[in-house]
Amino acid sequence: MMKDFGVQPYLFPMPTYMIGTYNEDDSVDVMMMAWGGICAEDMVALNLEADHKTVANLRARGAFTLSVPGADTMAESDFFGIASANKVADKFARSGLHATKSSRVDAPIVEEYPLTLECTVERMEDEPYGLRVLGRIVNVLADEKVLDEKGKIDAGKLNAFLFDQMRNGYYAVGERIGQAWNSGKDI
Repeated sequence: MMKDFGVQPYLFPMPTYMIGTYNEDDSVDVMMMAWGGICAEDMVALNLEADHKTVANLRARGAFTLSVPGADTMAESDFFGIASANKVADKFARSGLHATKSSRVDAPIVEEYPLTLECTVERMEDEPYGLRVLGRIVNVLADEKVLDEKGKIDAGKLNAFLFDQMRNGYYAVGERIGQAWNSGKDI
């Protein structure tokens, strides 16, 4: 028997992505987001509330990085979702993480995050449900520690974690259980 929960944003898994931008004083701002993802081969879509400091930074700079954090940075990444740069100006500095400037876009690269997409803002759409930001991926950076023997990114080595909207938990990801476009071919 199924239990009815009404209208809820209950979908699992939800990503834990980190949006990196620069503030007007060139300090680093990082925000955790879960509502978004890949929407085309070279595009990402971010669904945000317009009052975030990150949104002001996106409008001003026209660029951002989108990173996948590893479980080793879960506490710092969670802090970036708790603290608002509108209220905590030094939130990135408080984290103890390190950032360098991207050579391709006007945004920071957090050194401790194993996978980072460097993006330009293509469109910002105010919708009844919030703000949708469409970003073009101009480059992907991956730490060598997450590469396999052929030099490709190994998702299992990312040590990524996911968000559970239903119980507000984080879950580790990593075990490969099948091959896409192959595991079901015998059916």
